Amino acid sequence: MKPIATPDTPSRPGLRERKQARVRDTLIAEAMRLFSAQGYDQTTVDEIADAAEVSRRTLFRMFATKADIVLAWTRGMTQALTEALADCPADMPPADAMMHAFTALVPHIAANRHDTYAFVYLIEKTPSLQSVSLQKYGKWEDCLAEGLAKRITERKSRRTAARLMARGGIAIFRTALDEWIRLRGRPALVPLLQKTYALQSTLWPRPEPVDDMAD
Repeated sequence: MKPIATPDTPSRPGLRERKQARVRDTLIAEAMRLFSAQGYDQTTVDEIADAAEVSRRTLFRMFATKADIVLAWTRGMTQALTEALADCPADMPPADAMMHAFTALVPHIAANRHDTYAFVYLIEKTPSLQSVSLQKYGKWEDCLAEGLAKRITERKSRRTAARLMARGGIAIFRTALDEWIRLRGRPALVPLLQKTYALQSTLWPRPEPVDDMAD
């Protein structure tokens, strides 16, 4: 007799669902490879379908546009960032936990530095993908703010502080990416990210506490 699935024991995806997930993952991987190699606007839907060994119809059943494929890839990055923050020790200071999550995210972008640079350049510098990039950073801000709010012990202005910290962290990450692109990906990205974080901490004097903002 098959075990009965309950709300506490979710059923395992069926063969059809697993096959669809594999096709979807293959489409995303092949599309990102082609986009980074020959350009987003220059890559056709037919080329992606051929590379993934599926029909054009199958591709459009899963993704309405090429941008939707890239957006699906960014969701994987958002999940990796969320999980990296959640996995940090509970006693790690919130800002350090956030930056640890960013550095832990880097290996998830691609398998090697060359491909990582190609993907970063694609997302950050392709005009057609600016809306996707903004959506990605918006999701990052939300997930970081939620995770950081759980780590900030001071309850007054806790959510405001978490949102501010999340936006600041994204600014640090984007600034490091801009510098990395300027240097054409020659240095390792993680040390550059850490250097940018250290630089930011020296630029602003510590403000006096403000007591008129309640969470």
